[in-house]
Amino acid sequence: MKRREKLTLSKERKEQVVSTIKNYYLKERDEEIGDLAAGLMLDLIIDEIAPEFYNQGVYDSYAFMGERVEELLEIRK
Repeated sequence: MKRREKLTLSKERKEQVVSTIKNYYLKERDEEIGDLAAGLMLDLIIDEIAPEFYNQGVYDSYAFMGERVEELLEIRK
C-alpha cells in the first residue's frame, strides 16, 4: 500500500484555521486558547480526522465513476 503524504497547509491558511479554532473556543466554550493550543488541535485534526474525510471522498468518487461507466456501456449500439 502506498504511503500518503501528510496534508499540508500554506502558512496563511494555517493562520486562518488557527484563528477559526481560537474563535470557536471563545464563542462556543467561552475559553481563550492560544496559538499553540489551536495549532496542536489543528495538527490532531489533520493527522487523525482529515484522512477519514479524504478516504470518504475517494470512495464517493469511485462510486460516482462506477455509475458513469455503467451509463457509458448503455450507449453501445
